[in-house]
Amino acid sequence: MKPNDKKIIGRLESIALPELGISELEVRVDTGAKTSSLHVDNIVKYLHKGKPSVKFDIHPDIHNVSRLISCKAVISDIRNIKSSNGAAEQRYVIKTPMVLGDETWPIEITLTDRADMNYLMLFGREAIGDRLLVDASQVFLASMEYES
Repeated sequence: MKPNDKKIIGRLESIALPELGISELEVRVDTGAKTSSLHVDNIVKYLHKGKPSVKFDIHPDIHNVSRLISCKAVISDIRNIKSSNGAAEQRYVIKTPMVLGDETWPIEITLTDRADMNYLMLFGREAIGDRLLVDASQVFLASMEYES
């Protein structure tokens, strides 16, 4: 894909994770993070139809913690991830469709405790891939483009 063919996104965007029941989630675009990460609570590993899966809770609205969505997903991997503070932890990885503007594509997301962070999700390099360019001076470019 040539640079002119790529959608430009800002340092903050609004996405949807339809299979997880999330329609609007503010994410921080982080080109320094390889994999996207999502803040979740109450992670429980279990078997679903013979496949290792996880159950977890999300509070998608950081301003309304009483709103809770309970989710289930198949585990696609378990990885050792080094966080921005240098601590390494083992995280479950799920693969789920993500909607940004008028496009949908599957992304990998690690599940972790981001309670001390300002945004519930980091949108990392692998999800950005070769389809997006980031303008760090802007916010909600893809989200506003879709609403117009």
